[in-house]
Amino acid sequence: MTKKILVVEDERAIREMIALFLSQQHYDVLEAEDFQSAVNKLKEHPKLILLDWMLPGRSGIQLIQHLKKQEETSQIPIIMLTARSAEDDCITCLNAGADDYVTKPFSPKVLLARIEAVWRRAYEHNQKFIQIDDLLLDENAERIFYQQQEINLSGTEFKLLHFFMHHPEKVYSREQLLNCIWKDDLEIEERTVDSYVRRLRRNLEPYQCERYIQTVRGSGYRFSNHFGD
Repeated sequence: MTKKILVVEDERAIREMIALFLSQQHYDVLEAEDFQSAVNKLKEHPKLILLDWMLPGRSGIQLIQHLKKQEETSQIPIIMLTARSAEDDCITCLNAGADDYVTKPFSPKVLLARIEAVWRRAYEHNQKFIQIDDLLLDENAERIFYQQQEINLSGTEFKLLHFFMHHPEKVYSREQLLNCIWKDDLEIEERTVDSYVRRLRRNLEPYQCERYIQTVRGSGYRFSNHFGD
């Protein structure tokens, strides 16, 4: 997993100091100076956020509230950075949804230790991967990679590939795939399965991975790394 951290801090000197230090520790660092620029940076999928409380315009607490309301960002770990050190301030941050709280001024080494502790809790103990040949599926992040290159898939395409990779070598009919992927959506028809399989193959084709999804004539589809049968 790419160790990508978003540093949200309006004081440029502090932000750049943190970014330089973390880059030296092999983190991929994104920078934002206020609420809106932080929201824009979310498109780059940070895995952890260092967040200053006092931002221009809308505060760090408001940004936490925004993140927690969005399904795709609600689970991103957050460490609050602030000069506010009162007990009530710490409680406010943690109750808002922050995972940790670091007061300024701080030692970079202490900050790094806090980051690594939060990272372990969030990812390393529960990290789930499925790998078949050079195709790697990250279940936690819902992302798929081929030789470390990310393959862009829609949510449904990811679910379909996730199912296939969890059940390799087994043939599934269109009806079975409908029941497993779309479950209770009665408006979905069997031909929808064919449509999504085509889309999935098309997205896998630049990586020569479309051949893993094989049509079994008269039966349905299977995921296999045995070719030419």
